[in-house]
Amino acid sequence: MSDINAHINDKESKTLLIACGAVAREIIALNKLNSWNHLDITCLPAIWHNTPDKIPQGVRSKIQENKDVYGNIVVVYGDCGTGGELDRVLEEEGVKRIDGAHCYAFFTGLGAFDQMHEDDITCFYLTDYLVRHFDTLIMEGMGIAKHPELLPMYFGNYTKLVYLAQTEDPGLQKLAKLAAEKIGLEYHYKFTGYGELSSFMSAIN
Repeated sequence: MSDINAHINDKESKTLLIACGAVAREIIALNKLNSWNHLDITCLPAIWHNTPDKIPQGVRSKIQENKDVYGNIVVVYGDCGTGGELDRVLEEEGVKRIDGAHCYAFFTGLGAFDQMHEDDITCFYLTDYLVRHFDTLIMEGMGIAKHPELLPMYFGNYTKLVYLAQTEDPGLQKLAKLAAEKIGLEYHYKFTGYGELSSFMSAIN
């Protein structure tokens, strides 16, 4: 086999996942658990959820940097507050993403999350990642630590904090309860596991 043919075959056999850093741990865990050697992973900063306008062009740049190296590229982002702009970029680039508006939905299951949200729209959701980084992303990132008077503005319309857990970790459950106390919400726990992220990754050839 020529070097050119070897390169083509190697390219066609590999898939790149471009993902949000907030789901990196779960993607790596699934990849390792299932020995998916055909998948490579690159992540963009999770902090971009505080400035979602950065996400579409950040994803586009990753696609363009790698489209000549990989035979297949898929994106593990919901819409994530981009107002449809991410989907417009992906359509232009010919790349697909996981279904769902956000990671809460694809971890819980799209239908199950929609029903849960419809039943109670006053819930504020956390994942494993958001529990681990609650102080950095929420208390400090949203300015509440320095300006507690902002708390009612951000959370005045919520009544519950729902921890959508990917792992059964007592330490994270304790942190999630503490997070609920910090923002004055009633604590609830729901184990989701990896949800539709697992089936999405399993279906990638």
